[in-house]
Amino acid sequence: MTTSHYVIRGGMEGRERLRVLARVMSPTTDDLLDRVGIDPSAHCLDIGCGGGDVTVALARRASNGAAVGVDVDETEIDVARAEAAEARVDNVEFRLQDVTDLTPDGDLFDLVYARFLLTHLPDPAAALSNMRQQLVGGGVLVIEDIDFSGHFCEPDSSAFRQYVELYTTAVQGRGCDPNIGPRLPGLLRDTGLDRVAVNVVQPAGISGEVKLISPLTLEAIADAVLAAGLADRDELGELVDDLYAFAGEDGTFMSIPRIVQAWGFAPA
Repeated sequence: MTTSHYVIRGGMEGRERLRVLARVMSPTTDDLLDRVGIDPSAHCLDIGCGGGDVTVALARRASNGAAVGVDVDETEIDVARAEAAEARVDNVEFRLQDVTDLTPDGDLFDLVYARFLLTHLPDPAAALSNMRQQLVGGGVLVIEDIDFSGHFCEPDSSAFRQYVELYTTAVQGRGCDPNIGPRLPGLLRDTGLDRVAVNVVQPAGISGEVKLISPLTLEAIADAVLAAGLADRDELGELVDDLYAFAGEDGTFMSIPRIVQAWGFAPA
């Protein structure tokens, strides 16, 4: 399974970050799923599902259907299975699988979804082609991904600026695109989808968990930053501390990266 391009730490440490991110993203992702519309009998596929937060949300909407989540991180898949069982969501399944290995096998879906996945792939067009092949005629492909260049804070913070630069450089150094968001509508059209639509959202705040995403993410990319020689361990530790301190100050205003939501339908 292909993971060498992925800069964010996975496993149990990664799951804790994803819990926070899922809570921050829940209002805007829920709005997106409302806009797209999910039939109660739908069969849904969540690619790069992580700990399964969106997979479970899809399963609850498709109460007479089912949701499948796939990911390359075995620890995340194990956690997702356990948490879904604890939540007593029984119309959900999790599989260890790479988007680059997806092939049509007769198990096609009414909705295929991916969040923050394409930005970590060297060939997002090929991944989208694989996703497209998972759709029934008339099915919808739904993508949420980032434009990291739209990240902001107020007042200005050198720690924040350094974080944005480190993340951007680390992702680009692995042949991936940290600012893929604006490309999504074109990529979906090129995949042969109809009725392509787009929306832009950006959670931000002066308090709450949204302000923790930046320091949590900097911690999570530490291995990639060190491997690329972009900073040493002491520099990185100081930067993480500064970013947590900035996030903890009353009145500082912080966003997560700008997010492009795009979707399109397979020809019937």
